[in-house]
Amino acid sequence: MQLLDIGANLCHESFHPDLDAVLQRAHTHGVGRMIVTGASRDSSRQALVLARAHPGKLFATAGVHPHHAIDYDDATDALLRELSRDASVLAIGETGLDYNRNYSPREVQLQVFERQLQIAVDMHMPLFLHQRDAHADFIALLRRYRDKVPAAVVHCFTDGGEALRDYLALDCHIGITGWICDERRGTHLRELVHEIPANRLMIETDAPYLLPRTVRPQPAHRRNEPMYLKHICEEIARDRGEQVADTAANSTATAEAFFGLAPLP
Repeated sequence: MQLLDIGANLCHESFHPDLDAVLQRAHTHGVGRMIVTGASRDSSRQALVLARAHPGKLFATAGVHPHHAIDYDDATDALLRELSRDASVLAIGETGLDYNRNYSPREVQLQVFERQLQIAVDMHMPLFLHQRDAHADFIALLRRYRDKVPAAVVHCFTDGGEALRDYLALDCHIGITGWICDERRGTHLRELVHEIPANRLMIETDAPYLLPRTVRPQPAHRRNEPMYLKHICEEIARDRGEQVADTAANSTATAEAFFGLAPLP
């Protein structure tokens, strides 16, 4: 079983002391490749540094999360364009809208989201997208650019059926995390994953966040790791009525096609 984690925040400070051990545990659990999420100026730089240090195993995205939109300026835009020229950077993002926390004003989020959409258009790169409590504005802006970019994935999908069908109608990919394992707020996803075509479904941990609540035993530190992608895959397979091997093979092949990666031998 070869798994590909499309979203891991390995630049997070919690991974600084033991990243090599984290990567080894991931490999032991069948996670051979990971996409390191760039979510700010600094983490986008760091994601590329990690990808260069682990060629063939780690890759990167370059973007600014809506929480950090207030810090986006022309220098940031130029940096993302520069980073995106590196062969290890496979998508623009994490970018989008987040009206749940509003750490950045909504009008600023919209402006910054559109600037990054334009980068994806100019560089002809896929989009790695974030949306929370902002679906109407998000889908309206995405519709204007979707046919100008090669692909787009709504990362860490947690929304409802209407939003899912809107994204699928735009030929978007869907990233499912351990949120599906949360009996308090993720049970609706167990039904919705049936609606995602196999060639649009990708899986991710969003580590160190969203430790699957069904993992046993639960680690005392509560940190999510890419090693738990196998558990997420097993849960999704059960909910889709598939063999785990099929869900693993299909999600990996879908991710390889999306990010332009060759299959592993």
